[in-house]
Amino acid sequence: MTIKEKAAYVKGLLSGMELDESKKETKILKAIIDWMEEASGTINDIDEDVSDIFDEMEALDEDLADLEDLIYEDDDCTCGCHDGNKCSCEDDFYEVTCPTCGEHICFSEETLLDDEMNCPKCGELLEFDFDECDCGSECDCDYDDTCECECHDED
Repeated sequence: MTIKEKAAYVKGLLSGMELDESKKETKILKAIIDWMEEASGTINDIDEDVSDIFDEMEALDEDLADLEDLIYEDDDCTCGCHDGNKCSCEDDFYEVTCPTCGEHICFSEETLLDDEMNCPKCGELLEFDFDECDCGSECDCDYDDTCECECHDED
């Protein structure tokens, strides 16, 4: 039995007692029962609202999970690094740790060549700077003595 049904039952009991309407005790009892009936209606409305809110929150949670899958999931990455694991993808994938939130981000070489991206967790702008050789070629010598184009001999 709900609270509203219990209040209606008590009101019925009072009506069945055939109390003298002019007595103060009867007036007080009627006022208390009216108050109980009104409060039970309000409580019933609140219960319905909470139930509706809970249903909406579940739907929003499902929608948010779908959005997270779309935004944070890199279809090319299959190692599961988006679940907080270290990246173990093939060699053409790279892992960066966001300096702000510590999130491990796995992405393809194509993304890396864009020179920047936002951290999917905190939104921090991550910039990638590639040092080029002094000679302007893309020899990947990193300014060491093993440069194939011998640009360091010119110094």
